[in-house]
Amino acid sequence: MAQAVASTAAKASYLHTMPTTVQAHPTFTAAKKDPKLANNWKTKSAAELTDAEVMAMPDSEYMNDKQMAFFRLKLVQLKQEIHNSAGETTEHLREDTVVVPDPADRATIEEEHALELRTRDRERKLLKKIEQSIGRIDSGDYGYCDETGEPIGVGRLIARPTATLSLEAQQRRELKQKMFGD
Repeated sequence: MAQAVASTAAKASYLHTMPTTVQAHPTFTAAKKDPKLANNWKTKSAAELTDAEVMAMPDSEYMNDKQMAFFRLKLVQLKQEIHNSAGETTEHLREDTVVVPDPADRATIEEEHALELRTRDRERKLLKKIEQSIGRIDSGDYGYCDETGEPIGVGRLIARPTATLSLEAQQRRELKQKMFGD
């Protein structure tokens, strides 16, 4: 019962911060009502589909072959972008190894390098999640919550392709972490 109250309270506080004229799911509603988008997925390949077209697919088609291929492509592209940025970081760090006599300039350069390395470390962790998500696609588990087994939702997966929890399960987990720590 406490979880439902916390979830309701979280939703209520979220809704109070939103303008009253905005709908709760504007993108989803607009995409659902467009008849052109609703059937575009039938004639296009996964590489040609847009986010809006995938969102407009009927709920009965959730995680069909085209959606799985669409998300696989999205994950592979994200993985490639991370690899490319890692190569750029290596080149950037090699170029900036010049000895600077001014301590303030040297400290600035070292701080920039540390920030760049922290970013790459986060991307390294994201690469693991991407690999796990691709494995979930291969096994047919992609798109379903690890805790509840319910669909995660196309909108959430488009926003965060590596998501493994539904929005409600993620909110419960974050609330528990906030209340009890890790």
